[in-house]
Amino acid sequence: MGAADKHYKFINSKTGYAIYYHTLSGALSTEKIKEELEKVKALVASQNDVFYDTIYWEEIKEEENTF
Repeated sequence: MGAADKHYKFINSKTGYAIYYHTLSGALSTEKIKEELEKVKALVASQNDVFYDTIYWEEIKEEENTF
């Protein structure tokens, strides 16, 4: 059985709102995950007309999805 996918949300630090969600394979190395997240962060900043440093990401943990 493979590693579970990891889910991330990208947040605008000025508003506190999540502006993008992204999923990566759990089989990726930590270095590769960081590399991919940096690429997505640049894209999200560009598409939303915000400064790159205004965006940060957080991993969405399973317990956040419980109601």
